[in-house]
Amino acid sequence: MSQNNISKPAKRIAAIDLGTNSFHAVIVDIYSDGSFRTVNKLKEMVILAEKGLKDRLSREAMNRGLEALKRIKFLCDSHKVEHILAFATSAIREAKNGGDFIQEAGSKSGVKIRAISGKMEAEMIGLAVRHSIVLDKEMVLMIDIGGGSVEFIIGNNEKFIYYNSLKLGVARMAAEFVETDPITSKEIKALENHYKNTLSEVTKLAKKYKVKTIIGSSGTMENIGAMVAGRTSITAQRSLNELEFKSDDFKDLYTDFIKLDKKQRLKEKELEEKRVEIINPGMVLVKYLVDEFKIKTIKISEAALREGMILNFIEREKENLNLDLVSNFEDPRRRSIYELLRKCNWPEAHSKHVAKFALQIFDAFKEEFNLEEADRELLEYASLLHDIGYYISYRKHHKHALYLIRNSDLLGFKENEINIIANVARYHRRAFPKKKHPYYKLLKKSLRKKVKKLSAILRVADGLDRSHYQNVRKLEIDIKPESIRLLITTHSDPELEVWGTLKKGKALEKLSGKKLEVYQIEEN
Repeated sequence: MSQNNISKPAKRIAAIDLGTNSFHAVIVDIYSDGSFRTVNKLKEMVILAEKGLKDRLSREAMNRGLEALKRIKFLCDSHKVEHILAFATSAIREAKNGGDFIQEAGSKSGVKIRAISGKMEAEMIGLAVRHSIVLDKEMVLMIDIGGGSVEFIIGNNEKFIYYNSLKLGVARMAAEFVETDPITSKEIKALENHYKNTLSEVTKLAKKYKVKTIIGSSGTMENIGAMVAGRTSITAQRSLNELEFKSDDFKDLYTDFIKLDKKQRLKEKELEEKRVEIINPGMVLVKYLVDEFKIKTIKISEAALREGMILNFIEREKENLNLDLVSNFEDPRRRSIYELLRKCNWPEAHSKHVAKFALQIFDAFKEEFNLEEADRELLEYASLLHDIGYYISYRKHHKHALYLIRNSDLLGFKENEINIIANVARYHRRAFPKKKHPYYKLLKKSLRKKVKKLSAILRVADGLDRSHYQNVRKLEIDIKPESIRLLITTHSDPELEVWGTLKKGKALEKLSGKKLEVYQIEEN
């Protein structure tokens, strides 16, 4: 399959999650390798259960929902969306007049809605989380706290052993258990008892599989994550995806937050205004799970039902769309790196050649530069991505690479990791890292040092393929007390590679305090 075909979308679709509190829409382009890229998003707070989940939707709630759908449909039409997926969840599927709303929505907004089961909703959320967050063999608890329901999934990178939707959403719990403001200890105890009685199966499995990590998705968990980040040194300016914090950090937030009344909660910068009255049951639920399962770590996934809907659509339609899925990359990190590479028509042979040499040089300097194995992976990705700026323009392509990396939806990475990859790629040529450079300046001192070391290595590796024709077939590294000797075996005359390596090796010389030397050797 040609790179040009990969760079053109196969289809543009929209996925709409019709939740109890809000309607979320995302418009994406699906590419021929099965990846997708976000084109636009829209979130409409509708509060279908303003007085708790009753057996019927009020006329006012239905009108809010219809108006929101009309705005979403207008956005879809303006972006020439070819197919709309719209799934109704807890509030609509439980209401006696939910069918009336679905029918009215179809006739008045043109959006055809499908009411899905809670179990299907949980499974698709699990698929979305697994797509966007790095999982391993450790079993984790994934939770999506909505207004009407909470989806619980226990699983790892290979399978789900449990997934279900339970009627524990924050709007439902607030209406049923919370009457005072601030919430009282008696109301908190009543909530905890209800959670204990309802979650017996989840508790049994979580303890059996020794679950120590919670991964939370959707608004309530994202708000909690953002508030924790705001109180700690955790970086969450660009993205909440892969945001990770200790359970003790959450407990510190909980201790302060649970005492606040509505007026005080409104002052919380990271808390959405329309969640102010219903957030507390979610806080109590997370605290209950942390204590009951002795949770050590909490992570946030920005992917939720909408992304699960898209993944489900891609799997169902892969033959009709003639998709060549990137299923060989089960790791979200490597998969999303290659998705970006393919979209940017990357110079594959050159980039892989440079990455190979960069890792070889890294291994030689790992101890001397006090680098970690995790840095090796980031260097590999920066090396693969270093020339994607050509997609915009040759001129300043190193700066374009930084922009593309920072502003792409790279899954599975923490924000600091994305910033390291972007800066290392940016400094593969031209200026050395300087504090006056805005994106370099944003990094903590320890990360700036890391970028200096990794970019110095990348510069040398890039110089070794200055011709972009992979002339250097073999590299040997001989580090002496006063020199770094690079012994190269080439296909043909190596003048360009020697010149490029020595020119780009100044940063490595400065960091190591050793002179860089390049010698061509004959293969035996």
